[in-house]
Amino acid sequence: MSGRKNVLTTIGFVLSVSLIASAIAVMLTSRYYSRLQFDSLNEICGVMLQQEPEAEKIIFRALKEYTSGTVNGAWGRNVLSEWGYGIADFSGFSFMQNLCFAAIGFLAGSILFVITFLYRNRKENLRIRALADYLEQVNMGKAEILSASGEDDFSKLEDEIYKTVTFLYQTKDKAVQVRNDYAENLYNIAHQIKTPITAISLSVQTMRKGNKREQTEKIQKQLLRLTRLEEGLLVLSRFDAGTLVLQKAEIDVLTVLVLAADNLQELFTESGTSIDIPELGEMAITADLEWTMEAVINLMKNCMEHNRGGLIHCTYGQNPLYTEILIWDEGNGFAKEDIPHLFERFYRGKNACAGGIGIGLALAKEIIERQNGTIHAKNMPDGGACFEIRFYCH
Repeated sequence: MSGRKNVLTTIGFVLSVSLIASAIAVMLTSRYYSRLQFDSLNEICGVMLQQEPEAEKIIFRALKEYTSGTVNGAWGRNVLSEWGYGIADFSGFSFMQNLCFAAIGFLAGSILFVITFLYRNRKENLRIRALADYLEQVNMGKAEILSASGEDDFSKLEDEIYKTVTFLYQTKDKAVQVRNDYAENLYNIAHQIKTPITAISLSVQTMRKGNKREQTEKIQKQLLRLTRLEEGLLVLSRFDAGTLVLQKAEIDVLTVLVLAADNLQELFTESGTSIDIPELGEMAITADLEWTMEAVINLMKNCMEHNRGGLIHCTYGQNPLYTEILIWDEGNGFAKEDIPHLFERFYRGKNACAGGIGIGLALAKEIIERQNGTIHAKNMPDGGACFEIRFYCH
């Protein structure tokens, strides 16, 4: 389609230039012929007046009628032809002179066409050279943002090059970030596993000296921590590898909140924490029930750990764009410097409870974002930590 458009554009351009050149040639030729007729008529009138001075009034009246357009050819005679004269006797031009005029018109059109063609060709070469220089800068890692300068095929090519370069840069940055995160995660994993192992080793040494029951409980807690760490790392690794497939379906928000709270009922009872989940009507989201419930459990558990003996609040609402879920507590809230890092893997804030491993919030974020959702943490105006979840409709 683009090639056909270029051919039609070229043909239209050639015709336009040819018409312009022809019009100029016709205009010049017409002016020259008008001048020639004037000189011929002036010569004839001069000869007539020289031989018959009294015919001046007759000639003047005839010229006046001719120039005013009142002559109607009343004679009905072709006088010049009757006297044996033809058009060639008054033209003053030979065949070669007419051919010369035609050649001048053709030459003028050809020159205009060549100049325009060379200009267009030079412009295209400059655009190609600019694109080549830009790609060279890309290879050297010094490329800047490339903006399209028109709406022709070159502009489309520039746009595609920009998209490709942007994608390559993003891929490169993502690869570097993944490599850095991998190294950091290995360090954090080693550190997290080292702590319970060290505690277990110390407990075992103490058990040899007596008081076995207390040390056995400590070992059990550390083993439970290692188990949670193992499970969390396994889930995150499945997310990273893309092997964990979420089974999305329409589920009710109230159902998710109630099931999550039921799974934590034993912990709520032990800590003296209660939870308030109001019934605000049926509101559906498209998500995986089990994994969405897992994310909500982690958020509720975080609120419980920072608000033992208090009350956890839940509410939810829906608009044409998204469904929002709020979960907050009545504790001291997040430290301001911790908020930007709360969902980072293995991050533990200043007020983190003992025994935490820093995976729960990161896992919740991963689950929600993979279901067209977002999650944010903030402090409530009256105190308390709040998690804001939004599942978007499209």
